[in-house]
Amino acid sequence: MSTWDEAREAKLKELWEKGHTASQIAKILGDTTRNAVIGKAHRLKLAGRTQSRKSEKEKKQSVSAQSKEERYISRRSRFKSLLLDKNFEPENPKKLEELGDKNCRWPIGHPDEESFYFCGRSPIEGFSYCKLHILYAFQPKNPKEELINKEDDVPAFIEKKVKAAK
Repeated sequence: MSTWDEAREAKLKELWEKGHTASQIAKILGDTTRNAVIGKAHRLKLAGRTQSRKSEKEKKQSVSAQSKEERYISRRSRFKSLLLDKNFEPENPKKLEELGDKNCRWPIGHPDEESFYFCGRSPIEGFSYCKLHILYAFQPKNPKEELINKEDDVPAFIEKKVKAAK
């Protein structure tokens, strides 16, 4: 490796200003490494880079994480609203062959029994089950799923169900 003389420093500054990466500068200068370029740029107090490829990826990930979080909130809100509504439509027993997309798919009984059927009520949008069976279906998996912001007016067992609806 060669030392940093004034000519190499000037070339480094020029290439840095043009927006070349440290790897590109190291190749152009020759006989140096990316890390040596970064170190020298730091010692010369050259302007930091505003964006890198990683920062763009992180931004995209945070945007996608936000949209997932927003969907989570809306799904959670829908689930909470189900807890408040106590009006359930009557059961509409269906055999497997009669079951469609507009029927609750909650099984009643054991498949080996003659009296086995599916609930058949209208399912909630985004779920495979009716209001009542969503309350049964979404149970907490483990204690880590505790809600961070607990509301005083919602009993603990309901909060666990809401949390499991994520």
